[in-house]
Amino acid sequence: MSNIPTPHITAKEGDFARTVLMPGDPLRSKFIAESFLTDAKLINNTRGVQGYTGLYKGKRVSVMASGMGMPSIGIYSYELFNFYGVENIIRIGSAGMLSQKLKVRDIVAGMSAYTNSNFGAQFGFNGCTAPCCSWELLKAAMEAGEKLGQVPVPGALYSSDTFYDESKPLGALQKLGVLAVEMEAAALYLNAARSGKNALALCTISDNPFTGEELDAEARQNTFTKMMEIALEIA
Repeated sequence: MSNIPTPHITAKEGDFARTVLMPGDPLRSKFIAESFLTDAKLINNTRGVQGYTGLYKGKRVSVMASGMGMPSIGIYSYELFNFYGVENIIRIGSAGMLSQKLKVRDIVAGMSAYTNSNFGAQFGFNGCTAPCCSWELLKAAMEAGEKLGQVPVPGALYSSDTFYDESKPLGALQKLGVLAVEMEAAALYLNAARSGKNALALCTISDNPFTGEELDAEARQNTFTKMMEIALEIA
């Protein structure tokens, strides 16, 4: 019995390409499809989570939103890896800078992901995890960034389960050299590891939690094009 369609993805078998780009925002997914892909076809719109497959420079690529947070990307990435035969997922999202050597609109590449989530406990390891990205995707992203004129900054991300976190952990993580905070990479990396697939989180710096500097929602949706191009080049 086939596992597809699922309650979350109504695409048919074969609708997804080997590589899927995953922004958090469904409207960013739509923007990428309309701005970069040719012959783009809407293959999923369940719950408003838009997914498209089209061509980028003649190469078949898919893009579908993940929603916000590890529970959401945990569902979508699990189904794509295990039911739809996807081999690579590249998260293309936003992040808040922890390292003050960064600036707004820099791109960071998550080599690993610290987290306060219990997502990893399901896999049977009773300890702390900091899952890693795919070396092949990271290497390709660094090379693509060099060619495109904006090389991602590689390092650790912090994937938080809480956006409004009263425990205020960012200062401690900053001292440990963590580059930026976001909300999805750890779950994506753990699902990729468990399924034997590949994942990478590329994040454009959208704000500085320590100073209050930030880009608005429209800028985050439509202007992070260099990150999108890097991901498309390695898809």
